[in-house]
Amino acid sequence: MRLHRNLVFAVIDALHYIFNERGYADKVIEKVLKYDKRWGARDRGFIAETTYDIVRWKRLYATISEVYEPYTREDLFRLFAVWCVLKGIRIPDWKQLEGTPERRIKGKFDELSKIRKIKESIPDWMDELGEEALGAKLWSQEITALNKQASVILRTNTLRIKREQLQILLAKNDIETEPIEGYPDALELPIRKNVFATEAFKEGLFEVQDASSQLVAPFLEVKPGQRVVDACAGAGGKTLHLASQMENKGQLIALDIYESKLKKLKVRARRNGVHNVETRAIDSTKVIKKLYNSADRLLLDAPCSGLGVLRRNPDSKWKLEPDFITRIMGVQQEILQNYSKMVKSGGQMVYATCSILPQENADQVAKFLDSEAGSGFEFIKEQNIYASKSGYDGFYMALLKKQ
Repeated sequence: MRLHRNLVFAVIDALHYIFNERGYADKVIEKVLKYDKRWGARDRGFIAETTYDIVRWKRLYATISEVYEPYTREDLFRLFAVWCVLKGIRIPDWKQLEGTPERRIKGKFDELSKIRKIKESIPDWMDELGEEALGAKLWSQEITALNKQASVILRTNTLRIKREQLQILLAKNDIETEPIEGYPDALELPIRKNVFATEAFKEGLFEVQDASSQLVAPFLEVKPGQRVVDACAGAGGKTLHLASQMENKGQLIALDIYESKLKKLKVRARRNGVHNVETRAIDSTKVIKKLYNSADRLLLDAPCSGLGVLRRNPDSKWKLEPDFITRIMGVQQEILQNYSKMVKSGGQMVYATCSILPQENADQVAKFLDSEAGSGFEFIKEQNIYASKSGYDGFYMALLKKQ
């Protein structure tokens, strides 16, 4: 691989914004990719993937190169040099990369690879928390899996097209896809492509959604004609999936505390041909109270640590704090206690997170069922999805029925 100076400098800029200015990686990369309109797909892919890779392995690379935050521009080039050496990329004859000790880098990598928290590039507290929650063996397998680059997975919008038809249509646009066994609407891209530029996306024939996330809506067992509430809808990935499972029939109410996210959901719903969705911003407790005892189905895709989706959000490793997990667990239980009142007798509720920690998952469900608010609910089933076993994001789902 021949390195181009302007692309590498763009990566260095992105790393500065992410590490030193605490920017979110996806937003930073989006900003940096606007530097030069002449950059093609390969150039843009290099910038995005290299930046994410160095963010993912920040602790390992920083330990090898002996640099400390806040990083100077020289420090960032040293991180980049480590990336080059470990990827087997020839170091170019540039002033910024002079004197890169390639043999020393390889030697230190071999030495540090024996220490899990450095090898897997995670904070001390996260390593301790993961081992305590899951046990050493499963945690080691899981964090290794969560450090792999996430695949691009599409979810077929079955309101508009069948999966087989979508696969043929995308193939005509030189986008190769493969169906995934056990995921009836999913297509996986063996080679990454910009699917958002396709006419198929613009016509709402698919959404980009991880395979594990695609299991949540079916877990709720919705039926056409029901009143379904997605109480933590966000920008609506699972809302749209629920709409397709309801065949656009019935009432689907999408709630969220952020109206800006619901506006994005409305745009996506129009593109997807979804017309049974109504959005409501939770600006007071009245919004929830008006729906008490009225929902046939309720989805609580609760806010969480996001430890199950580190593959696609590697920068969250460096932003997440132990105190946040404690606080979010309180929010999760509060949501269960209050929002569960929307389910009517005989109705069902799914509590879901994109976390792999029992304290955010099964423990929360058990605590709810032991409470007064949960006394009228019956536990039906649950599913723990681990990246190390599925190859996709880590998730948790529990199905409860109101008696």
